[in-house]
Amino acid sequence: MGKKVLVDLSHPFGPNMPVWPYFKKPNIDTVHSIAKSGVLTQSLQIVMHCGTHADSPRHVMDREFDGKRARYTHEMELEEYYGDAVCLDIKTHDWGLITAADLDDAVARAGMTHAELEGIIIILRTGMHLKWDDSKDYFHYATGCGVEAGHWFVKHKVKTVGMDQQALDHPLHTSMGLNGIPMNLVGKSGKPIVQEFTEKFGEEAYAWFNKELFIKHFGEERYTEFYGEIEDKAGTIGTWEPCHKMMLGNGITGYENVGGDLEKVVNKRFKIMGFPIRWLEGDGSMVRLVAEIDEDDLNDVPTRTYPYGDH
Repeated sequence: MGKKVLVDLSHPFGPNMPVWPYFKKPNIDTVHSIAKSGVLTQSLQIVMHCGTHADSPRHVMDREFDGKRARYTHEMELEEYYGDAVCLDIKTHDWGLITAADLDDAVARAGMTHAELEGIIIILRTGMHLKWDDSKDYFHYATGCGVEAGHWFVKHKVKTVGMDQQALDHPLHTSMGLNGIPMNLVGKSGKPIVQEFTEKFGEEAYAWFNKELFIKHFGEERYTEFYGEIEDKAGTIGTWEPCHKMMLGNGITGYENVGGDLEKVVNKRFKIMGFPIRWLEGDGSMVRLVAEIDEDDLNDVPTRTYPYGDH
């Protein structure tokens, strides 16, 4: 065995970093400068859900699925952000909604059994982290998870899930489409992304993001099977960020915007750590996500360089 090395799985942080479509960019200012004061002191105003970060249950619900008040950041256990991990290589089509079959396939290619997933941290590698930018490609057209993946994480009792995408959910499960406080953002064609997706994949494919259409195509009973727990226990429409709610409602924490040198650990097992700030009544927190792995086990790929600025 070789020596243990640390691999940064975080995107660079700075004032021009890409942020979610309705967030303000970080405001970083200088309070003291070397030239004037002899010290450098900076101030920061930021939404905590920028860059590589962890969501807390309180971010998306007032009660977790056990009926207790949803936990704030300071109430989360440190063990939830540290432990044995595996990076699963997810194969899905562009803009795809990740399925249980996609996850099963990734587990098999990582040389694991489903029984080995219990209690560990899994990082999903889709390749979206390589598109990290203030762009429609990264935000509008990301692959992503939904209710089926959420049920899969709960079934296999994973501890934490990190994703190399803009959120724990597919863009059309978020406000970028017609869920939540809908923005229905405009895509590259000049049409709303909901319309683009429906024209590209059909109404039945889009139905997973829309309650009325899901019931029309698959029936009320199937809707209840997939989304009923969310509506009963989170008190929101099931198609609004269902993976967030299935995970966080069932005590599974999550990282968003995983990046950095993720390519070095694809299909590998390692230790991982990414601790949130001990923020009283926080809804989430930026983290420095780091893998600890045997040097001889690293994938032989170049260290990632970000071509400009902080991304």
